[in-house]
Amino acid sequence: MSKLLVFGAGGRAGRAVVEEARSRGHEVTAVVRDPSRYADLPGLVAGDVTSAADVERLSKGHVAVVAAVYDGASADPATFFTSTAESLVDGLTKAGVPRLLWVGLASILPTEAGVLLMDTPSYPQEYRSFYLAHAAAANVFDVSALDWVSIAPSGDFNHADPTRTGEYRVLPADATNLISYADFAIALVDQIDRPARHRGKIGVGS
Repeated sequence: MSKLLVFGAGGRAGRAVVEEARSRGHEVTAVVRDPSRYADLPGLVAGDVTSAADVERLSKGHVAVVAAVYDGASADPATFFTSTAESLVDGLTKAGVPRLLWVGLASILPTEAGVLLMDTPSYPQEYRSFYLAHAAAANVFDVSALDWVSIAPSGDFNHADPTRTGEYRVLPADATNLISYADFAIALVDQIDRPARHRGKIGVGS
């Protein structure tokens, strides 16, 4: 059993990771910015992932930290994701926590042809600033000393079918591939229990 901390535990990916980790016997600290907004989730801890002081304080004593975060109210996603990445690097380094699992984005993963998914024909471009913000965060991790891995759906989450099949594959980016939040959580927690990927980005799908 390990002690894990999950930022963004109130979101769909965060909830799935918390549930999967606890089902394996891990001791999980579930963090959200405002616990009062999540009455259905008891035992949450308040914390701000953009505060290096909060990251350091909350992550001490944990073997790994998961960040499944998004700020829908932010006018500039680049500001949020970059400041979050910098805060995580600073706080985790000071707390002595080496392993970071970041819930990433398929858009910045290469397809089988080697082209980034966001640069393929017909891929939606209205959210390109969001894609680039995720890429900027990964760049911050890449120049740090953290043992980090960004895990994203190869295509997208399957919002219509929440089934936990217990299976997943590591795949190139593929906009047509869907994975449930539950199966995605299996892939992520596997990288805590049996770390096979280090300092880079991967996609997982069905």
